[in-house]
Amino acid sequence: MKIFLSPQLQHGPKSPFSLEDKETYLAWRTKKLANYSAHLQNLIVSIKDPYHLTEQEYAEILIRCSQTNLAIYQIATDQQVDKPALHALAAQFGLCKLDHNLCADEDGIAALQVAPKGRSQEYIPYTNRPINWHTDGYYNTPTEQVQAILMHCARPALTGGKNGFLDHEIAYIQLRDENPDYIAALMAADVMTIPANVEDGIEVRPAQTGPVFSVNPQTGALHMRYTARTRSIVWKQNPTTLAALDCLTGFLTSDSPYILWHQLAPNQGVLCNNILHNRTGFTDGYEPSEQRLLYRMRFYNRIKDTIHIG
Repeated sequence: MKIFLSPQLQHGPKSPFSLEDKETYLAWRTKKLANYSAHLQNLIVSIKDPYHLTEQEYAEILIRCSQTNLAIYQIATDQQVDKPALHALAAQFGLCKLDHNLCADEDGIAALQVAPKGRSQEYIPYTNRPINWHTDGYYNTPTEQVQAILMHCARPALTGGKNGFLDHEIAYIQLRDENPDYIAALMAADVMTIPANVEDGIEVRPAQTGPVFSVNPQTGALHMRYTARTRSIVWKQNPTTLAALDCLTGFLTSDSPYILWHQLAPNQGVLCNNILHNRTGFTDGYEPSEQRLLYRMRFYNRIKDTIHIG
């Protein structure tokens, strides 16, 4: 069993995520909010060739991911973007440790579209139903946590399918400012359990218990493991944990300017350090060109050079 250490034990007194070090936290918080852009259009970067980014394109994406843990890239709509191009784009940011989840193809890329039959249709991402707030891989083992995501829009739906995005570091700030005890509760190693996934009487994934917030012991970066689902989840039942969850739910359902909404257009994609995100429901058209298709890649490592916690 993996033990999730508190941030003060992992990183000593100079981590902004140590509840014992208010001074370092406040300095990090001030810098984080001063550099943060709450305007989604400022996060869009146009790129010409996903196989070979220019120095400026790379720098523009990296700056946005460093400041907000999120960038949106735009490739010309008349350009064919295949799976090898997405692998090449991710690799330029050091993203190569792919999470081969249940419904992904052999190359580790999941094609998110409405599945008429088969295993995929049992999972909400492969339907047209809305998806509530979550970070990816919240059911993964402690040693295989999803740190980064690339999502590429090949085709949008006829209507709907908008995504909401919220930097998990902003969620951390909101909760810590409200009550530091909320952070302590959500860092408990037994605060959230996802029950085992059983298909036709066979366990395909065991139950997973762990924290919501944790700090990577190698990088010092903050990681969030969360889902707003109300079924097939077990929360630790104590007043502080429940109050923390209520506070987080209230923030996620608010009109905060830090919550960004965007309808991905053809050949637009998201590159992020597994921030909180959701999806509205959508309606496909009859024509293939009107049927939503997103490619998703999950990685066990962060976007390189995006850790600025000092």
